[in-house]
Amino acid sequence: MSGSGSQFKQAEHKLLVIPGPIEFSDPVLLANATPGTAHTSPAFIPVFGESLKLLRKVLESTEESGSQPILIAGSGTLGWDAVGANLIERGDEVVVLNTGYFGDSFAECLEVYGAKVNQVKAEVGGIPTDEAIISALASKPKLLTITHVDTSTGVLSPAEHIAKLVKQHSPDTLIALDAVCSVASEEIKFDAWGLDVVISATQKGLGVPPGLSVVLASKRAVETLEKRKTPVQSYYISWNKWIPIMKNYEAGKPSYFATPPVQLIYALNTALKSIASASIGQRIEAHRAASKYVKDELTSLGLEFVPKSRDIAANGMTAVKFPTGVTAPDVLPKLAERDIVVAAGLHKAIATEYFRIGHMGITAVNRERGDLEKVIKGIKEVLGKN
Repeated sequence: MSGSGSQFKQAEHKLLVIPGPIEFSDPVLLANATPGTAHTSPAFIPVFGESLKLLRKVLESTEESGSQPILIAGSGTLGWDAVGANLIERGDEVVVLNTGYFGDSFAECLEVYGAKVNQVKAEVGGIPTDEAIISALASKPKLLTITHVDTSTGVLSPAEHIAKLVKQHSPDTLIALDAVCSVASEEIKFDAWGLDVVISATQKGLGVPPGLSVVLASKRAVETLEKRKTPVQSYYISWNKWIPIMKNYEAGKPSYFATPPVQLIYALNTALKSIASASIGQRIEAHRAASKYVKDELTSLGLEFVPKSRDIAANGMTAVKFPTGVTAPDVLPKLAERDIVVAAGLHKAIATEYFRIGHMGITAVNRERGDLEKVIKGIKEVLGKN
């Protein structure tokens, strides 16, 4: 494979700049074309084990902290089930901080597992107030969830600040960060912030085709599982099944519960090694710079954004409002004609009022590709702003 790597080039295609899946690099796609390999193969076991270690590095956690990476075939949504099935028992109180569509969905999932959910909802484009969060913590809930970047609004929640509020007002409350649209594009310091679960997926900032549920659980989260009074109400997503498997792979031992997506893990390993080849801080700064470029350019065109201020706007995506009198059919198909694929609005309250641009992974970091410039040029042409 190493000999063919320099010759491999993915097919020509429209530029994919939605908030995930994103553009994938040639090396990642080549790794995804690994020949059939047994999941217990001596060739594969160290690749899986290294991927688990690298995931900790990307999320700024250490093995010494007791954190447990878990990689399972599935989508980011499976992470909600992982939290609900493993950490929630019927009647447990949960606070869901809601900044859009995905807060609604996380709450719905946790209710399936019997949680009594108190949603702290922000107005569209905003974040919950400190006062509302502190008030919700008064009952000392078992769990608080944060949607780090809600892709329906492009809002970036201040996870570090919120975690501090939790530690101050209800220190026993577990903190789960829905980081599907923020891992490897927004700052996350798992150990320093005292997070208990980060859930994510491969197809966004990690730059790998979809199909893997990515989770990092703290020692405290694992201990919460171990102290359950009732059995885990799931088979496939039970950490009781998966944690021994992950520990074995990391220790270099073959192990089996359910078949992992071998080729995807090769692809993830390639992406994680690339991400970890420079400092995580540098990568986050590259995403901030990409975000600033896109938002500054759109602002210069007189456009406005869904987030109420730039300091709570995601660095990996932009939710931009249409100009007055312009709708999605006036913009999205015309961008597609220029080989640019952006996403329509998703938040039901304002779905027709805005569209979404993703700028994660190689689009943001490898600026020599010219992806962002192509997007801005296309928007200018479509809106007649040239």
